[in-house]
Amino acid sequence: MDNILFTHSYFMRYDPKQWATGQPYPPLATIGAAALLREHGFGVSLFDTMFVENPDEVIARLESERPQFFVVYDDGFNYLTKMCLTNMRDAAYRMIGLAHRQGCIVIVSSSDSTDHYREYLAKGADFVLLGEGEQTLLELTTTIRQGHDDFSGIPGLAWMQAGVPVRSPARKVMKDLNSLPMPAWDLVDIGSYRDIWVRHHGYFSLNVGTTRGCPFKCNWCAKPIYGNRYNARSPEHVVREIKWLKEKYNFDHLWMCDDIFGLKPGWVNEFADLVEKEGLRFKFKIQSRADLLLQENYVEALARAGCDDIWMGAESGSQKILDAMDKGTTVEQIAGATRLLRQYGIHPSFFIQFGYPGETKEDIAMTIRMIKRLLPDNMGISVSYPLPGTVFYDRVKDQLTEKTNWTDSNELQLMFRNTYPPEFYKKLHRYVHKTYRWHIAVRDFRQGFGRPGRWVGQGLRTVASMVRYLPDAIIAGWWLRKMQKTTYGATGATK
Repeated sequence: MDNILFTHSYFMRYDPKQWATGQPYPPLATIGAAALLREHGFGVSLFDTMFVENPDEVIARLESERPQFFVVYDDGFNYLTKMCLTNMRDAAYRMIGLAHRQGCIVIVSSSDSTDHYREYLAKGADFVLLGEGEQTLLELTTTIRQGHDDFSGIPGLAWMQAGVPVRSPARKVMKDLNSLPMPAWDLVDIGSYRDIWVRHHGYFSLNVGTTRGCPFKCNWCAKPIYGNRYNARSPEHVVREIKWLKEKYNFDHLWMCDDIFGLKPGWVNEFADLVEKEGLRFKFKIQSRADLLLQENYVEALARAGCDDIWMGAESGSQKILDAMDKGTTVEQIAGATRLLRQYGIHPSFFIQFGYPGETKEDIAMTIRMIKRLLPDNMGISVSYPLPGTVFYDRVKDQLTEKTNWTDSNELQLMFRNTYPPEFYKKLHRYVHKTYRWHIAVRDFRQGFGRPGRWVGQGLRTVASMVRYLPDAIIAGWWLRKMQKTTYGATGATK
């Protein structure tokens, strides 16, 4: 039996912000691919890099298992891997080189390698899977197992031929997701994930994917793996996996790690019915859109199923910027969706993006006012980040001369010329974060008077938050105003 050692390139210890946050999720796409290969007679194992300190730790596994295939298969469901961070790329290169010297056939599947397959082949990879990878991986390893060396008939593949990188035609995305086996959860050290979650948050969360792709065309959003198509597992298929996970691992919470959850008409209602029928009790979070969240029957079904947190790509409080992004939503829809979620007891959470080309001081002010007015329960703030394959990237790629990727997810470096220089957006991030936290504390302080039974302990914590965030917000605001008074040219340089 041919052995395959699977791994992925996300080293959580190399991403200080995420390591401190303590919300690790198993590499879902990786163990999904492993399950498919095992179903077809391959021996599979996993070197999970999530908590690994050094990529050289793979050497012991390579020496003890002597796998024929070494597969770096990134979790395309996790937004952190889609960011193509250089810390993770360097770690992947290191593992590829080590496996290559060990004599393994090295295969790579990731957003970054799909965009830059020539570089990965030059680092020692024998093959790069382009786009959605399971079927390509199965056909490739089966071809090699059968002793053939003609790979031209396998779609979605890149390899070296006569010393030159070549690639086959693109593979069509899968439509029948129900045909895939359940991910190989047994390969994961679930106990390590549980320990970190409980230590940081007091509960345990796992991840489940119900769909692939996103049909919307925000012009900054990269989709090198699953593309602009949208395909879904059936509600029955998903609930069956959730029930099994609940019985096996007794999780408390799920992250439905789809780009857009439950877009197919009637899907969420059917899902909620099945969750109730099976007597399942759990909370979960999803990603969705403001326009979709204005449909009350959709929100009601989500609440009935146990959804307690929805992240929407609010992005900006300026309609001009939303339109420039081809977002397809309005500021009014963001406000309406926020109100409707709260009516059903669901926490609204915002993704905010500063620094999109053409954003002015007035656009920034509108975004800050929207945040203060709506006060989402959670918020992630970033700056515009150009990735290959997007309209946004094509507009600014000529400016990406010194840097094209962030080192880790908290770098927040603006890598192209804009209204303000990169240091301004870092100050802006700090100011918005601190003032947001202060306003949340003020809101909680006011609401606390209506809960006298809980006020003593909660009130003291709220006052402590107000005291903690106000000085930082004042200082950050002073720096922000000072920088905004400086005149900048088109290159972001001070005049």
